[in-house]
Amino acid sequence: MDSKKILIITYYWPPAGGPGVQRWLKFAKYLPEFGWKPIIFTPENPSYPLIDESLMKDVPEDLEIIKTKIWEPYQLAEKLNKSNKKFKAGQFDVGNNQSWKSKLSIWVRGNFFIPDARVFWVNPSVKYLEQYLKINKIDVVVTSGPPHSLHLIGLQLKKQFPEIKWIADFRDPWTEISYYKHLKLTNKSDKKHRQLESDVFKNADITLATSYTDAENFRKNGANAVCITNGFDESDSSNPQTLKSADSATKFTLSYIGVLEQLRNPENLWKALDELVKTDAEFAENFRLKFVGRIDDKILNAIETSSLKNHIDNLGYLSHDKAVNEMSNSTVLLITNFPNASSKGIIPGKIFEYLATGKQIISFGPDDADVAKILDETQAGKHFSYDNSEEIKNFILEKFELWKSGNLSENTGNIEQFSRRNLTKQLSDIL
Repeated sequence: MDSKKILIITYYWPPAGGPGVQRWLKFAKYLPEFGWKPIIFTPENPSYPLIDESLMKDVPEDLEIIKTKIWEPYQLAEKLNKSNKKFKAGQFDVGNNQSWKSKLSIWVRGNFFIPDARVFWVNPSVKYLEQYLKINKIDVVVTSGPPHSLHLIGLQLKKQFPEIKWIADFRDPWTEISYYKHLKLTNKSDKKHRQLESDVFKNADITLATSYTDAENFRKNGANAVCITNGFDESDSSNPQTLKSADSATKFTLSYIGVLEQLRNPENLWKALDELVKTDAEFAENFRLKFVGRIDDKILNAIETSSLKNHIDNLGYLSHDKAVNEMSNSTVLLITNFPNASSKGIIPGKIFEYLATGKQIISFGPDDADVAKILDETQAGKHFSYDNSEEIKNFILEKFELWKSGNLSENTGNIEQFSRRNLTKQLSDIL
């Protein structure tokens, strides 16, 4: 029997780095096992915030990939103001850290490029794909956002070809995401964002969410929403090249892997660690704080002017396979989310790779977060709100004592449900 065809419209594709690219890369890898032939539609000349060549190894050799040119204003914006590179990755200077240039850039981004600066790819893509769909039989079209402008491609194609099923995949929410309120929108712009989002929810056959709370919120807003979380790929975590670093067995290492921005900065954790280093000589002798990825300069400066300065290993951005290796060579892994209640549905993609390592996880974010539910279910660590203080210190000391005595056991409870293959099976059931 011939495979059914699924056209996946995605901005992020290898060699793009970061968690956003991996969701559909992994689905595309495993979909053929479930009778689906994926076809990728992606820009030819995108402006990616991160590059990771190591992800190319996951692209199936026989995968059909269609590319067309995109024009986007980010290159011009970066020449005017270097911090515009942050906006491309959804990061912002906040409060007193905002310069007038940053304020202007944020205002322009929110009000002129609706829903985002990749909107100029929408009409040429629709024009190209209308011809493609007339010639090629496609059963399902998927649009993956952010950038949410890609959902506008799906919206127009659905109107042209109502018989084709359309899945709108929201890796992050649109108007519900925490930085939406930082966009300095006029009433007119806010109305337009919300109207477009509503059109997508009402016209997509299925809206996919990456968290339980997002799916619930999308349903309240009229979407036929289903949750398929992100996950981990066994073939990444069982990489035979994983090497133990010299320090991994001899130091109690707390690691943060990924981008850390001001809106998700766990200041209470740094304070707790600072106090432990000052007051506990044995802890100070054994403790390392490891960063892998892009850490906001202002966060790094604050930590480097504290007692933690001699305990930091800042490795910078590493390729995905090396980053996974550094996770394995850690004792406790840190994950952070935005503090406000509207972000409780964000499940950062890397939590699943953290789970696959079996290491203990310390998490920060709002109360009743979906991440807390996953950590409780898998008994893999503990979730804290940003105003916790003494409890954080107790958690770290408890893990330190267990590590010291050699009794810090690795956890693998109930994590198979989050393997990329099992998640692709869930997707194929929906399809």
